[in-house]
Order: sequence, then structure tokens, then C-alpha cells
Amino acid sequence: MAPRVILCLNAGSSSLKFALYQITDGSETALAQGAVERDGQCARLWIHSAQQRIERSGKDAFSLSAALHQAARELERLKLPDPDAVGHRLVHGGPNHATPVRITDALREELRALIPFAPLHLPAEIAGIESVSLHFPEAPQVACFDTAFHRSMPEVAQRFPLPRAFWDEGVRRYGFHGISYEYVMRTLGQTPPARVIIAHLGSGASMAAVRDGAPLDTTMGFTPCGGFMMGTRTGDLDPGILLYLLQQKSFDAEHLERLINEQSGLLGVSGVTSDMKTLLHRRGVEKDAALAVEMFCYQLRKHVGALSAALGGLDLLVFTGGIGERAAAVRWEVCRGLEYFGITLDRARNDANADTISAVDCSCLVRVIPTNEDLMIARHTYRQIYSSQYEGAQG
Repeated sequence: MAPRVILCLNAGSSSLKFALYQITDGSETALAQGAVERDGQCARLWIHSAQQRIERSGKDAFSLSAALHQAARELERLKLPDPDAVGHRLVHGGPNHATPVRITDALREELRALIPFAPLHLPAEIAGIESVSLHFPEAPQVACFDTAFHRSMPEVAQRFPLPRAFWDEGVRRYGFHGISYEYVMRTLGQTPPARVIIAHLGSGASMAAVRDGAPLDTTMGFTPCGGFMMGTRTGDLDPGILLYLLQQKSFDAEHLERLINEQSGLLGVSGVTSDMKTLLHRRGVEKDAALAVEMFCYQLRKHVGALSAALGGLDLLVFTGGIGERAAAVRWEVCRGLEYFGITLDRARNDANADTISAVDCSCLVRVIPTNEDLMIARHTYRQIYSSQYEGAQG
């Protein structure tokens, strides 16, 4: 089959991240990656390809349609081909989608109905689909859902302790970062260890427990706000705190949303920044920066323990995502105290961000596996449109 060019899109309210791949049944080649991002009152574009790096900024107000047009124009200027198909990362697929699907008019209507489940993400992602239809009207589009990986979790893990009517309406633990988890599991090959925990740690962060290759449980819940603390998100809160804020502090839904999603987590505790690299640098001189890092690592350690209990033990712990892949100090502090699971890190390997960072004599393997959600989206898109048997050139 002739090579196919796949454009992967991740649309947000103030950014459009993209990657371009060329795929055949036997090879996968990354042609370019980049983003158009709102930077104050300007829009900033960057593209990295094998040939060159481009960075531009202008006074134009950010819109997804304009961002896509700008990205397409620059890709053409780099003499890169137009896409044959486009794959989208969509944060939410609701209760009915456990696999990637080709985008149709019916699916667009279904996504609009799901907006109350993900009001911060889905409107921008739907706008991204509409923009592609305008700019590349002949290119088929595929939706890759971040919730799909977790859809086969057992009901006992998906259910909240609420009346069944809420379950029937779709209120359940969905879990997120599924495209990343799927990439990691594919990287582990056809016979992964029986009991695996994957920690996807970035500005948004979560963990997933996988037993015998199948998802068992995850930390995020109905929304990406749940689980442990993140860059600016609270993670799980006592529901009584929300009632207190509503009843005693006159918070409304908009104020609560900002607090939960934008003002809390590492930023809220440190009072300085949500950036882990900066906090690690400052924790020696700023008490609140040190507390933010300590709380983050403490909560991660607790969740490793909880998911290990659900798994009945632990054979492999994987770190991925920006913090998971590059913050050696965080990995060290998370694993310190987990020796009873057979986890001991090799300090030199950990500091070098090696693939395997556990000591040679420990019973639980600990690895660092860089994620690649764009490649996973490209693979799914190629399979949906061109080859139903395609699993990826690298397995």
C-alpha cells in the first residue's frame, strides 16, 4: 500500500498541538510536530521537522480555525504533504466508546451531547473537527478517546457509591490519559508482566492498574480533576469542602471550577508555580515549594499502594509523561518507602533517566518509558481508514 500521511491533532481552548506522520504497513516516520499557542495577546507557532525548526509569533487573536490554517501554511512552506487523514485526541467518549471511530455527522451530534461531561475540553475539540472539515474537506477524520482504554474496567471499579440512576445516566469513573497508557502497554509487548502500574505524570497526572494486560482501575474519575494533586488541579476532595464553599463562602459553579482546575495543586500549595522543575529548584529555600513537592510524592506513593492492593501485588511500575520521564528526584521520593513491594531504585540509573531504574536485585521492576500519544493516534487513524489489521510498525 502507498504511504499515507496522518495529521494528529490535540485541540485546546488556547492551543492546537499537532504532529505529522507518514505510515505504511511496515514503517512509521515522524515528519513534523508543533503547536500554535496563545501567548498573552499573541499567537505563537513552533514546528520541528527533520529539516528545520520554525518559531513565529504574531498579534493575531487565537482561534482554532486560524491556528489550523497557520499550521497548514507552515507545513506546506516546509514542503511537507497535506494529510490523507486526520486523527483527533478527544478527552471524553462517554460510556459508549471503547475504541477509536471514524467521525461522522452522527458522532458529532453525540459529542455535542457529551459536552456536560467535559465542558472544559470537548467544545474546543469539536471546534477542531469542524476546522479540519473546512481546511481539509476530503480527509477522513478519526476520533481517539482518552477514556477508551478504561472502558473495560470491572463495574466495581467504575461505579461511584451513588444511586443506580446516576450510573444509568453515565455518571461513573471514566479515567483519562488512556492513549498514553495504551502506548505504554503496546511498548511492553505481547506478554507484559501480570501486575502493572503506569504513572502518567505531567501537568495533568494519573495512574492506571493493569492486570494480565487488561485495565483494572485508575485514579482519575468522572473528570480529569480526580485522583491525586496535579499542576493546578486539586485531585480528589472531601465533598464536604465543596458544600462548605457553596454554603459558607458563597462560591458559585464558575468560582468552584476555577479553584478546582486552575488555582490548586502544586500551584495552590506552593503559591509560586505549577512547574515541577522550578519547584524542585526552589524547594531548598522556599518552604511552600518544598511542601508542594512533598505532598505530590506522598500522594503518588499512597496511590501506588492502593492500586497494588487492587492488583494483589506489583511486578512492574512504569513512569511516563513529562514529570515521570524527566524528574528523577520525584521518582526517587515516590519509590522511597515502597521497599515492601520489592521496589528499590538504582540512584545512578534513576539520575540518568535510564529505561530501567530499579536495582538489579529487587523483585519489582521499575521503568521509565517515554509516551507518544501522537504516534498512537496516527496508528489508530491509519488502522481505521486504511488497514484494519495494522497494529503499528513497532508492535
